[in-house]
Amino acid sequence: MKPLPSPLYPAIYQHLPDGVFLIDPDTSCILDCNEAALVQLGMACHEVLDQSVLSLQKDVVGIEQWASIAQAIRATDNFVFVGQHRHKSGAEVPVEVNTSHFVHEGREYFLSIARNISQRLALEHELSSRDVQLRYALTEASDGLWDWNLHTNEVFFSPQLARMLGYGPHEMKPTLDTWVTNIHPDDAKWVRQVLLEHIEGQRERFQAEYRLRNRNGHYLWVHDRGRVCGRDAQGKPTRLVGMVQNITDQKTTELMLQNQASHDPLTGLLNRRECDKVLGRQLDLCRRLGISLGLCFFDLDHFKRVNDEFGHAVGDKVLQRMASTIEHEVRKTDYLFRWGGEEFLLLCTDTPLPELLTLVEKLRACVAHIGWQDIASLPTITCSFGIATFPDHANDAESLFIAADTALYRAKAHGRNRVETASHPAPTAEEAPIY
Repeated sequence: MKPLPSPLYPAIYQHLPDGVFLIDPDTSCILDCNEAALVQLGMACHEVLDQSVLSLQKDVVGIEQWASIAQAIRATDNFVFVGQHRHKSGAEVPVEVNTSHFVHEGREYFLSIARNISQRLALEHELSSRDVQLRYALTEASDGLWDWNLHTNEVFFSPQLARMLGYGPHEMKPTLDTWVTNIHPDDAKWVRQVLLEHIEGQRERFQAEYRLRNRNGHYLWVHDRGRVCGRDAQGKPTRLVGMVQNITDQKTTELMLQNQASHDPLTGLLNRRECDKVLGRQLDLCRRLGISLGLCFFDLDHFKRVNDEFGHAVGDKVLQRMASTIEHEVRKTDYLFRWGGEEFLLLCTDTPLPELLTLVEKLRACVAHIGWQDIASLPTITCSFGIATFPDHANDAESLFIAADTALYRAKAHGRNRVETASHPAPTAEEAPIY
């Protein structure tokens, strides 16, 4: 996913209906917040900024407890808890807080999105009532409502839910298939599994965030939750009632921040931080399955000359075009990273050495034939490549990288614009070349 245009970020940030807090992980201090957060707390900006987030919490006290929470946030992509925020008036506001962490310009941050769930809790409390459908249908709740008869597979969709998806009155066919066929294909299987687990009693409630297609064919991110509210004489579920909330704006912001944390802003490729995670994960997979993992380390030849003679703006365009060319030629199952500067790394799962060599030779030729006439009077630009494979040249991530890096160094020493394969055995960290 490409980063959103920079002017769009503050607009999304300020117009989110939920409170958004930017937090210093070490001190717990609030560095920034949006207008919705101030309204949620009944406070002015100066009463919130530079204050500890602990001051807002009813259930969290003491920096020691914060340290434990911070550790848990770092250990997961999305840390969620339900608690109470203190309103300036003294009232307690029930909130669901989703917190993620990211690194920007070498500094770590926590981003917390706090949603007031007072209405949700009230509605969920009423789900136990048999006349909930009638009462919900007669209200103008912001959430879309559904009521599923398990015996007939008929589903009632509230007018609010229909409008959310772009349908007019009575245009949504009241069947389970209407819902199932509109779930994004990548989400459908696991969403149905979560629902089945609730019906079978393995989950207390059904709850899922997924993509749902609207009438125009576009997908909305929704938060869907519900529970069984009717059973037969044998105790088997006969009826489920739930609600759907449009969370597209929130998810857009979350995905944008995740993308910024894992992608290089110049080329749009995965960054070095993400490479460390993916390499370890793919190596474990290949080890379990007994298959090869190919690693290719490469960089542009004499790139310093480009920056020195034509300027860094031209250098940036060269990096972008080269990255785009390589990205177009690799396979969908491959991982391409910008390692740093003019250095790149390619990771190829289930790719034996002969297959990897063929692929990389193709990439070398593609780079050498890129035209630069529209940018500047550039000479032919080439790349040097070093390749290594697991388990042929190394058995761990560090050794695999060293083997490919050493092969790259040899490619440059032998004239550049060439592909070199790691030696047997691979060099140790002490034997690896120093640039």
